Amino acid sequence: MKVLKWILIVLAVLSLLFFFVLSPYMRTQTKKHSPETTVVYTKNGMDLSVTYSSPSKKDRVIFGELVPYDAVWRTGANEPTTFSTANDIKIAGKNLPAGTYSLWTRPSRQSWSVIFNKNIPEWGVTILSGGKETTRVLEEDVVEIEIPTEQIAETVENFTIDFDQQKELYMRISWDRTRVKVPISK
Repeated sequence: MKVLKWILIVLAVLSLLFFFVLSPYMRTQTKKHSPETTVVYTKNGMDLSVTYSSPSKKDRVIFGELVPYDAVWRTGANEPTTFSTANDIKIAGKNLPAGTYSLWTRPSRQSWSVIFNKNIPEWGVTILSGGKETTRVLEEDVVEIEIPTEQIAETVENFTIDFDQQKELYMRISWDRTRVKVPISK
């Protein structure tokens, strides 16, 4: 009984060390390579923000290799990207109520699925899968749309999300030589 008690104490101490020391340290280290960025749009009666971690291309083949085609991606690095809206809006004509959502994508060669999900997990992928499986909770999807990809002339070194207001407002997702433009309206 004494041995079992000591084993449980050691496991408890190791667990606490992981959650309070190792986990915060790992997050700090990953942010050095993929810095966290927030973009904001506050015009035309809309109050939007996107927070994401921005990895670099670093001479890698991004889509189809680093980011596999036809698999759900956390859309950035580290924690899942979050999209917040203070107002009810429409994403490509589909209603998205005010709130904060995790943003996921499923890139393919010709188009991407863009997914807004009510659940915001702590990390975007499972550690045991080596980063290949996301922590998205499928049942919490609120809006999913299909957006065609655009091939762009200039290589975008750092993964970027921004807002582009022309005749219509778009949330643009750009990396390498690929861009998708998600239409947003009231």
